[in-house]
Amino acid sequence: MKEYLGLLRQGSKSAGLAAIVNFIIALVKGGAFLLTGNVAMFAETLHSFGDSANQFFVYVGSALSKKAPTERFPGGFGRAVNLVLLGAVLIVGILAYETIREGIAHLAHPSESEGLWLSISVLALSCILEGYVLLKVMREIAHESDSGATGLAVIPKSFSDVGRAKPATKLVFMEDLVATSGALIAIIAILIASYTPFHQAEGIASIVIGAMMFLVVGRVFLDNAAGVIGEADEEMADKIGDILFADGDVRDIQEMTVVKEGDSFHVEAILEIDPSLTVAAADDIKDRLEEQIMKQKGVTDVIIEFDEDDNTQMWKNKK
Repeated sequence: MKEYLGLLRQGSKSAGLAAIVNFIIALVKGGAFLLTGNVAMFAETLHSFGDSANQFFVYVGSALSKKAPTERFPGGFGRAVNLVLLGAVLIVGILAYETIREGIAHLAHPSESEGLWLSISVLALSCILEGYVLLKVMREIAHESDSGATGLAVIPKSFSDVGRAKPATKLVFMEDLVATSGALIAIIAILIASYTPFHQAEGIASIVIGAMMFLVVGRVFLDNAAGVIGEADEEMADKIGDILFADGDVRDIQEMTVVKEGDSFHVEAILEIDPSLTVAAADDIKDRLEEQIMKQKGVTDVIIEFDEDDNTQMWKNKK
């Protein structure tokens, strides 16, 4: 039990914070829906409950992925976060379906809802809280991607660098971006339905919000399916290739694979060196290179093998 509590403290802080905030928002939205019967508010309630459940699973999965290897699982638990995320998207998918279904029903039978300013106030509060969490996630993306962005510069940089963030951080970013956008769409739809005869606006908003949820489901599923299988990371491979070639004893890289499992990178490389070197000298080179590679963020395992230099350049990315 003590081990698991220690692991939970290592879980994704952005996912944990987002889960708590979204659960509180979902309760408030749910209360507002019961009082007003607003369809757009119903969509936002399901959206927030889905995000909260999803992000809770992300938090737990990111914590379990830090568990040390065991005899039964010598490769570690790095892919646990990908497995959990694949399960979590099912929840969002079901709620997205219900959101779209309710929106279609409202288009067929539009009705005027009550409590205009209660709905607007709740959704405005949701925007503020979701925006706060989204800004924190953007800062986390800047940290994980080593972009060096600070202040308001993290906002545009987060969109270009989100692909280099951890799976858990990436998911929270996408969900909170959709949540903030969804709340704004719901506000616009409620205002249109309240001040014009076009009461179908709330149903359209519900369908749009559900569609955005499905986009998150698709993106997260594709990313984490690749993570479960074991996805090669070319950017990290190029970075490690530069480190290896910076060492004067490395003549060439015959083969190298960098596999991303959850938040971790596993590196295997076959290097070509001078065949006249002694075993002791080769061992010193191996220790030196492994130490340098292990300093890279996220690298947890390095396997280096040597072969004699064949005077033929193999590594295409040598600088």
